[in-house]
Amino acid sequence: MFPVIYDFGVIRIFGFEFHFAIYSFGFMLVVAFYSCYYFLNHDLKRVGYDEKLASDIVFWAAVGGILGSKVYYLLENLDRVIDDPAGMILSGSGLVFLGGLLGGLVAVTILLRKYNLPWLIFADLVAPMLILGSSIGRIGCFLVGDDYGLPSKLPWSVSFEQGLPPTTTQSFQMNYPWIDISDFPPGILTVHPTQIYETILAFGIFLYLWNKRISITIPGTLFYLYLILYGTERFLMEFMRTNPKYVLSTFSGAQIISVMMIVIGAYFYIKPIKSGAPEET
Repeated sequence: MFPVIYDFGVIRIFGFEFHFAIYSFGFMLVVAFYSCYYFLNHDLKRVGYDEKLASDIVFWAAVGGILGSKVYYLLENLDRVIDDPAGMILSGSGLVFLGGLLGGLVAVTILLRKYNLPWLIFADLVAPMLILGSSIGRIGCFLVGDDYGLPSKLPWSVSFEQGLPPTTTQSFQMNYPWIDISDFPPGILTVHPTQIYETILAFGIFLYLWNKRISITIPGTLFYLYLILYGTERFLMEFMRTNPKYVLSTFSGAQIISVMMIVIGAYFYIKPIKSGAPEET
């Protein structure tokens, strides 16, 4: 765990003082957004669009994504919100990617409509960036000890003594009462580093989509592939996550959304939307 990259301590400027530190999660978010900007800017030049659009798209995707992810997190943890509304709303944790995906798509869609730009073509351009951002963001989750997996005794399992929340028996009993930890001794628990699993899988999907993008002939195809691949990855990963299982005591809310992503992506991949836009993207 490495939640703080560098702590500058208390800074005093013009009579004001404040604590300033570079936090690893925030730093990785910045790395994710700038990485997406770099690759999107490159691709906009390739297809003949103004590369200045990259900054607008990334900015509004960030704003919509952060708002959407936070709303999703609060809805998924309503019981904790009722107990501590201010703490949950103002907490730095809870940037759920599925909520961020929806919020980011809504924000970018509004932007594209404003400039009268073809949605499907830009969906293909953005698809590799979505999974790249997820891959980098998961590193930030690992560094702060958030979004880890179920308790495990595997050699590569890790513990987050100061995680969000900590991986202790008391913390699991309080925050994840549906998880059976009877086989583990009291104290610090080791868990699946699902953040690293997702980082590796998501980056593999990014490389596949990035290499495939130049061979796309039907607008929207790359975005549909993204929905299928990321939906599958997240559906499978949820079996190792601590999220509560709402459906048949087996599937989480994220898995239901993942299935919807897979079905929508597969349907439109087989029966793509006909567009008046040029086929070459």
